[in-house]
Amino acid sequence: MNRIPLWTKVVCGLGVYAGTSVLVKEKLGGPDFDAAVDIGGKVAIVTGANSGIGFEVAKELASRGAKVYLACRDKDRCAAAREDIYLATDNKNIFCRYCDLSSLESVKRFVRRIRKDEDKVDLLVNNAGVMWGAREVTTDGFETQLGVNHLGHFFLTNLLVDSLKKGAPSRVVNVASTAHFKGKINVQDLNSANDYSESGAYNQSKLANVLFTRELAKRLQGTGVTVNAVHPGIVDTNIVRNTGFFTSMLMFILKPIAYPFIKNSKQGAQNVLHVALHPDLEQTTGKYFNLREISEPSNEALNEKLGLWLWLTSEKWTKLQETCKELNIQPLTHPWESVNNISIPDSKLKSNSLHVNTVSQVTSSNLTTNTLAS
Repeated sequence: MNRIPLWTKVVCGLGVYAGTSVLVKEKLGGPDFDAAVDIGGKVAIVTGANSGIGFEVAKELASRGAKVYLACRDKDRCAAAREDIYLATDNKNIFCRYCDLSSLESVKRFVRRIRKDEDKVDLLVNNAGVMWGAREVTTDGFETQLGVNHLGHFFLTNLLVDSLKKGAPSRVVNVASTAHFKGKINVQDLNSANDYSESGAYNQSKLANVLFTRELAKRLQGTGVTVNAVHPGIVDTNIVRNTGFFTSMLMFILKPIAYPFIKNSKQGAQNVLHVALHPDLEQTTGKYFNLREISEPSNEALNEKLGLWLWLTSEKWTKLQETCKELNIQPLTHPWESVNNISIPDSKLKSNSLHVNTVSQVTSSNLTTNTLAS
């Protein structure tokens, strides 16, 4: 009896593993979002829509008849994505709009044009993000992960509030992550000027997404605008392009093993689409979704004092009230709220410590001073 050559066994084994991996990946990836939802004529904005989850979300929205704005910082890649979406959906109402979330001025210009072109906005998907990498800063002096993942979207969403109200019932979806469970809001060094960790800064920014979602939901009560955060799963996208580990030889070896358990962009997008479109969620707001299920976020994310502090600090750092006045937008702020002695980051990033971390809030029923321990 002839023995089977070793190389034949290896090839057959790899083939079986590859086939099994594909089947497992499809099974674990979950079903497509197939609820019958008519969004013809609706106006949607998706940040970071030139690739990954954002691209797949934008394509599905276009296939359902929505007018979709691709908010991207890379004009060439955005144009290519628009062409691909048009060819796949035959929807001509797909538009590229330059929006660099690392620049507040760019966000402001984007909003000016949207408000000029559209009377309302029905859906905003805050998807764009950056992950890990060496410490860098935005044009406004913010640590990049905090600046793009949180502050840029905080600023964008607030400047679009009037348009979202006009589109009510409308929705805001913030793409978050289970990484927020490891996150801490460093109230003494929010900008990571004195102590920077790649993963720590990312986790902080993802916790900020959930805190922002909950605080924004409270301020939008009664407007017909809902806001929810969603963890789309562990997804293989371009967000890891700056991470040393994911481009290392070790990851090259481990990726085939992890392949069945990592969602592709289309699979991750289905969970975002569920939160963005499912009719049963029209009144659901202020929630954190793990995939398609409402889930309890971290204890830090449930800290309302911390959420208020982050909101007011973000408001001050982005000069939100001044911009709202400039654009004639009604801000979601209250005259009884204030942040005492919160410093704005120096654009040169010499020192950006937060020296005092006191939030004062006066309501019609009580007067309290809430101090967050550092």
